[in-house]
Amino acid sequence: MIKLLKYLKPYTVFLLVAIALLFVQAMSELALPDYMSRIVNTGIQQGGIIDSVPEVIRQSSFEKIKLFMTNEQSKKVINSYELISSDDVEYLKDYPALKDEDIYLLKDIDEELKSELNIIIGKAFITVSGIQKAKTEAKNGFMELNGMKIPTNIDIFNIIKTLPENQRIKMMENVDKQIEAMGTSMINQMGVAAVKEEYMAIGIDTDKIQSSYITKTGLYMLLIAFLSAASTVMVGLLAARIGAGSARDIRRDVFTKVENFSNSEFVKFSTASLITRTTNDITQIQLVIVMMIRMIFYAPIMGVGGIIRALDKSTSMSWIIALAVIILLGLIMIVFSVALPKFKRIQKLIDKLNLVTRENLSGLMVIRAFNTQNFEENRFDKANKDVTKTNLFVNRLMVVMMPAMMLIMNGITLLIVWVGAHQIAESSMQVGDMMAFMQYAMQIIFSFLMMSIMFILIPRASVSANRIHEVLKVEPEIKDIDNPVHIDKVDGEIEFKNVCFKFPGAEENMLKDISFIAKPGQTTAIIGSTGSGKSTLINMIPRFYDVTAGEILLDGVDIRKLDQKELRDQIGYVPQKGILFSGTIESNLKYADKNASHEEILKASEIAQAMEFIDEKEEKFQSPISQGGSNVSGGQKQRLSIARAIVKKPKVYIFDDSFSALDFKTDSMLRRKLKQETSDSTFIIVAQRISTIVNADQILVLDEGSIVGKGTHKELMENCKTYQEIALSQLSREEL
Repeated sequence: MIKLLKYLKPYTVFLLVAIALLFVQAMSELALPDYMSRIVNTGIQQGGIIDSVPEVIRQSSFEKIKLFMTNEQSKKVINSYELISSDDVEYLKDYPALKDEDIYLLKDIDEELKSELNIIIGKAFITVSGIQKAKTEAKNGFMELNGMKIPTNIDIFNIIKTLPENQRIKMMENVDKQIEAMGTSMINQMGVAAVKEEYMAIGIDTDKIQSSYITKTGLYMLLIAFLSAASTVMVGLLAARIGAGSARDIRRDVFTKVENFSNSEFVKFSTASLITRTTNDITQIQLVIVMMIRMIFYAPIMGVGGIIRALDKSTSMSWIIALAVIILLGLIMIVFSVALPKFKRIQKLIDKLNLVTRENLSGLMVIRAFNTQNFEENRFDKANKDVTKTNLFVNRLMVVMMPAMMLIMNGITLLIVWVGAHQIAESSMQVGDMMAFMQYAMQIIFSFLMMSIMFILIPRASVSANRIHEVLKVEPEIKDIDNPVHIDKVDGEIEFKNVCFKFPGAEENMLKDISFIAKPGQTTAIIGSTGSGKSTLINMIPRFYDVTAGEILLDGVDIRKLDQKELRDQIGYVPQKGILFSGTIESNLKYADKNASHEEILKASEIAQAMEFIDEKEEKFQSPISQGGSNVSGGQKQRLSIARAIVKKPKVYIFDDSFSALDFKTDSMLRRKLKQETSDSTFIIVAQRISTIVNADQILVLDEGSIVGKGTHKELMENCKTYQEIALSQLSREEL
């Protein structure tokens, strides 16, 4: 997989933007539970009042809370407030209680000081509230304070005020120990309750404060959710573009590489395998690239961010997250170890399925002719069942995994509620914090779930990546030299000098010491028994194979020193099996020269004796040709292949048994017309029929890879026993 990462390089900017957007998305989603916690804790439980530092406080209440502060704390609090007298009517509308007594108004202070005052005033408010509550709940007219029984009908705060300073400080220390055990958030929450009562006493509309806070926080949540959604859409768009672009580039390089394969390289890969690698395997990589961008960067941010924020809400429940992560990792490792071998097997099974399918479709007529439909159906059924069975196993594994994940998530939720409820009852945790912790736990589990999906997809993609890399790393045996030779004017003379050839891995040469010259204006024919090496010999001229020893010359220049494109521009090649492409007759003929005029196409078709059936078609040259030329006969296919070569106007014509499907009359007329119209070109013909080559200027007789006869028909009939046997097996001596 790493070997194909270079295909992401052109999309580096998009990738960086996607990562930045993923960070924005993750931070937005991590912020939402915190805002939800604020709505519950502050908006609902605290009535929209954020902290224990009141914006305004009555003088009488101010004097009470000062009793429970040190001198230093008292000075700090007094300096933070401004005394507003009852004569100041400017504030009377906002604070109706001002008509009865003076109030203190909070100055514009920084957040650091406000945070410090929050604890000081919060503790003082809790103490005052506690005393007032104890007084209200007192029985028999007495209440307990610091070990003393005090009548409820006297002003307790006046008594505290008259206490000696050391006794008052000691009392404050005892109270502080009890309050500090609650934690900062609970001190703030309980202090806020006292602030709310103070606001109500002053005449402030606390319902408005609450609704205003909830609305404001809700709008923030809405904006953050919109930002998260926008980031998700943009990341999806960028991921799709990067994935599709990378897949396109890989597919292009694989196709280009395969196009440059010589016949030797094609032996290493089956056609079905190359098709699977170019389609299914690249699709797997594209899918993983998209998923990686959307998950592999996003999941760690969410996981780490969720852990940090969850611990900020409650460190005492961190063991729950640790337990969930350990269980998840164990489950992922089990699935990973079981699924990986199956993913490796799936791609090979798809290769096999494609191979069987391709053979069935291409050999359909033969299958029907031999009545082997049942055998082929069974063969396909076995390949299909193997793929299905393996895919079902993997999918069942995934099906089991999802309920297991949901069970873990629901179990963790239940555990958080159970532990959190106890902590809320003990006043060591707020409801909103428990709810936020629960959501962060789910986000952490989901991030691990996303990573587990990647652990499953990446192995399969890595198998596909290795298969693609196997194709890309192949170095074609046949390639151009750095400084190829250029021939200004090509005559078309082909010379074989002591040429030997053997297939890769073979121990002996297939062709041995082949030497001959094919001159322009002459026809060189090659004949021999099946497997004697005729097609292999002519396939070396356009460099489909390269010689093992010796050299092949074009106008005296070794063809290995020529640019392959320039060499093949001089060759009109008609293969043993006529290949046509889907399109029209005209598009197939223009395959040789896209700029060929209608007159040139017409002339080439007349030479190839193709006009006979083209004229019969309603659309003439615009008549459709189906894939592989399956809607024309073998003879028509051969004539169109020959016409295509003629349109090219090459200096060298190579016909690899290209007249076999033609009747004797058409064969004779075609060769005669071809000779008249292209008399200055070199003709090399491989044939099985003696009648096709009887008038050739030079005939080469091959037997087991060696030339056993060379000359004209007449000469070979006199001195070549192999040629005589071939000729007499086809025609009588009188006909010859």
